[in-house]
Amino acid sequence: MKKFILIFTTLLMQVLQISAQKNKPFEGHFINDEHQVFLHINLYAKNIKIPGQDLLGEMSGYIGSHKDSRQWFILDSQLISDNQAQLSVINDYGSEDLEAQLIFTNDSICTLKQITGSPIKFAINNKWVKIPKNLILKRRK
Repeated sequence: MKKFILIFTTLLMQVLQISAQKNKPFEGHFINDEHQVFLHINLYAKNIKIPGQDLLGEMSGYIGSHKDSRQWFILDSQLISDNQAQLSVINDYGSEDLEAQLIFTNDSICTLKQITGSPIKFAINNKWVKIPKNLILKRRK
């Protein structure tokens, strides 16, 4: 009987953990393999520390590239609905900014849609490369 209770409790905790993850889509690490771009966010607690930028403190998150050390910081975020958020983004020099939307189609796939402002770009092989206005990202497991 004790084994049954232990197994049941363990399964229940796993189900609750999976359900808790589904209720927080705006938290985690997302990547786009084609453009080598990633998004690291927590729009709920807004407690992401950007590597190498400790002076800035905690933020909603950041956008980066595996091929460039530059980053775009998510200064402010506002949850619009269960699957949509509004983002204010600025580059690491503070010279370019934009407004974007983050829209989830399901728990593991989202679209970063650049609305107004400067395009997100990274220096790859000594050339500025703009990422698409609508970038599909997948949750990294």
